[in-house]
Amino acid sequence: MNEMMMNLANETWKPIQQIDMKRVFDVLLHEGVTKYRTKSSKATLPEHTKSMKHDKLSKKGAIFVVRKKEDFTDKGVRGYIVTSKETLLNDAAALSHFTPNIYRKFTYKDEKRRYITGFEEQNLLQINTFGVDIDTKEYTPGEILMTCLDDSIGIPTLMIETPRGYQLQFALTEPIFVSDKNDYRILTIAKRIAENIKISLKNVNADRYCNSFGFFRVPTPANIIHAQFDSVFSFFELMNWSMAQDTDNNRPLYVIQTKQSEPFNVTQSDWFQALVSTVDLKGDKGQIGRNNTLFTLALVCLQDNWSEERTYDFLDEYNSRLTYPLKNKAIKTIVSSAYSGKYHGAAKEYIETLLDTYIPNEQFDVKLRQSTWYKFKKERKDRKNSHFDEWENDLIQYLTANFDESEPFIWRTQKQICEEIGIPQSSLNVLVKNAKQLVKTVIGKGRNSKTGWTTISLFKKHILYHLQLMKANFSEYIQSMINQYFATRLDKKNVPTILLFLDKIIKKCRYDTALLRLDISG
Repeated sequence: MNEMMMNLANETWKPIQQIDMKRVFDVLLHEGVTKYRTKSSKATLPEHTKSMKHDKLSKKGAIFVVRKKEDFTDKGVRGYIVTSKETLLNDAAALSHFTPNIYRKFTYKDEKRRYITGFEEQNLLQINTFGVDIDTKEYTPGEILMTCLDDSIGIPTLMIETPRGYQLQFALTEPIFVSDKNDYRILTIAKRIAENIKISLKNVNADRYCNSFGFFRVPTPANIIHAQFDSVFSFFELMNWSMAQDTDNNRPLYVIQTKQSEPFNVTQSDWFQALVSTVDLKGDKGQIGRNNTLFTLALVCLQDNWSEERTYDFLDEYNSRLTYPLKNKAIKTIVSSAYSGKYHGAAKEYIETLLDTYIPNEQFDVKLRQSTWYKFKKERKDRKNSHFDEWENDLIQYLTANFDESEPFIWRTQKQICEEIGIPQSSLNVLVKNAKQLVKTVIGKGRNSKTGWTTISLFKKHILYHLQLMKANFSEYIQSMINQYFATRLDKKNVPTILLFLDKIIKKCRYDTALLRLDISG
């Protein structure tokens, strides 16, 4: 983050030559391919053996790579298949494009193994990142990043310069796994998220028709001009953001035509009872975990007009039966969020995803009191401001509670701040940019850097604290001077003149808020 802000300030955008490419590919690929080659690896035998054992814990796929743009031909794509990060790291400098998302099946079209095939959407094994192509240099990288903050989901994980423009990668915290269940529902939702990201960046001419899960430029130290590895996004976070975009545009992902029927209790439906009978909700990589599951259940209770207290009691009891229960504080936060007034009910498609994940061998007909899965409709401006105002107040309260007036800032990493107040990383970036009371600074570089947080009001308190110290120290100095040089003198005829002069200095300096022209009313 500090390197990005420095670039913005200086308006210089140069490749990050010292970037850790291993970390780049770890963030983009997760564990979709093996760490080392199966054969001819340069890893030591113990390292290779340990890695191979770990790789067996999850299903692996492959990515496709090409050496130059001209390899995309009418006859097909000339390239080859990569199944390990070691191979990609070794070959990256000689490659032009790759698929950062992982494919399930992979092969060659011809006997000479020159043309690759298998990079169709329905062949995706896991989605690691959402790519965006901006095929113009009409806008500066700084303008693009600001548009990401103002109009889209937040700062991208990577920005890569291409001969004609820029490419962005919005990496996921955990990959989402694609299957053919329910007509590739997960893929359908992911494609809508990708489309909304590109639409949100229309002001910088993002290519709306670029395949977000296809080929992109291979990142190298020669083309990466921005990297923020902690700016990653959860699938749940992106789903909620995408749903809000669709709500604002009156564009539902699924429209289910229903007739008016007699009211029914959703909490009495068979799928709800089956879901609350499931106790192993920890959630593996790519799966929906406990927090999101309980939040969805809370929204269902809200739909059934349960009181907030009744919902809390119900979820608290259910949580106690889980194999890996959440802390009581988390349950209170979940219920408070569900009943905050920003939601009208649970998402049908989200519920079906939960059922597919935790009750895969049964089929349910999910019926709700409403036909869509979106948040309660509000004016976007009102909803957005209300949301970030709440987070800003939470952060101000946290900073105030931990403030020491002898220090100007509270030193915390962005990750620590996110965990303390429960805000997503990308939303914190937006909050800091738009907040009216928050002040943030970053000093140092790399591992030695640290991030300071305060508010305008707290910073003024720190200044006044030191002004008071200065005033007290100055008074002590004058008194000691009088005691040392004038208290024992016999000839005191000039002492009053000197004291008057010192008094004028004190009055002229006025060690108070006027010295720095501070308005401390806030």
